[in-house]
Amino acid sequence: MPSTAASPNPARLLSIDALRGLVILFMLLDHVRETFLLHMQVSDPMDVTVTEPALFFSRTLAHLCAPVFIFLTGLSAFLFGEKYQGRAAVSSFLLKRGLFLVILEFTLVNFAWTFQFPPSVIYLQVIWAIGLSMLALSALLWLPRTLLAALGLVIIAGHNLLDPLQFASDSLMHVPWAVLHDRGWIEVSESLRLRTSYPLLPWIGVIALGYAAGPLYARPADAAWRRRRLLGWGLGSLLVFALLRLLNGYGEQPWSAGANAVQTLMSLLNITKYPPSLLFLCLTLGIGLLLLLCFERNQERGWLRPLTVFGAAPMFFYLLHLYVLKLLYLAAVAIWGLNRGSHFGFDAVWPLWLGTLVLAVALYPAVRRFAELKARRRDIAWLKYL
Repeated sequence: MPSTAASPNPARLLSIDALRGLVILFMLLDHVRETFLLHMQVSDPMDVTVTEPALFFSRTLAHLCAPVFIFLTGLSAFLFGEKYQGRAAVSSFLLKRGLFLVILEFTLVNFAWTFQFPPSVIYLQVIWAIGLSMLALSALLWLPRTLLAALGLVIIAGHNLLDPLQFASDSLMHVPWAVLHDRGWIEVSESLRLRTSYPLLPWIGVIALGYAAGPLYARPADAAWRRRRLLGWGLGSLLVFALLRLLNGYGEQPWSAGANAVQTLMSLLNITKYPPSLLFLCLTLGIGLLLLLCFERNQERGWLRPLTVFGAAPMFFYLLHLYVLKLLYLAAVAIWGLNRGSHFGFDAVWPLWLGTLVLAVALYPAVRRFAELKARRRDIAWLKYL
């Protein structure tokens, strides 16, 4: 599909913003969990024998966030090029915004998690992964689109072959491998350590696929053709997940029958995020593609509008909710004390859902106003970075 210089039709992009808004709310749920349920930490993958179903499925919902968001980042980069006439503009913007996000992870984002300055630990998480993925895409987008898609698929499908490869902390390969594939610690000094929570390599594959899928939403694209592609790719991804999971092999811990149907389902869905396995990405991207299709078919429905608001200002919401959660936690400790040993925490999972709903409603007006500001003041260049 040839790209055009014309701006994309905003009506076609409502489904993208709606999906981005939905995964942002799932992210909010997970961050409420990480704030108020620290005494009930979960592993990766989770231990289904000791994790209650409500907590397991709440955490599993959040698995959609990073894959869908990074895929949509690649897709949005293509649409940015369609609007601003060419790959050179996209490459330049990705380079600058990628660097901006990396700096943001080291500063405002890390401080929001720790409230510690100077920091003793810096957690390199999803904003870091998105930023570095953007830097990679700024170079890779010059490849022919077919080759870019093939490269993305090879990275996603093949990176688990590298799982046995490990490097000791005194090896020259330890730092680059910790960044690319092996979630671990980087000792910067006696007083500072870095935690590579989001190893980069598979996320480069995801953002490459997102960019390669851009012609689905190009201005000349036929809606029926796009929907057939979304349906086929979504179902195909889920089929690959099902087949590989039943084989109980590549890239994942084996599943097993549990004491009941719920535990068996939990075992089947218990997949690895750090770094994301092939099965993890097949499941989450497959669901994401089908949700894109669903939202496009229902984009005139009123219930999608709040999701599109959250999806139109994702970075603003990300920073805002982190600081609000941290301040709420400090206030709870000041009022009720550390009721869970070294933490303040809820007694059950249902308050996580209630707290997420209350926060979503409370933050909605500020996010809407910022989204309106972005749409109204396109002359303010720095707003594009948020």
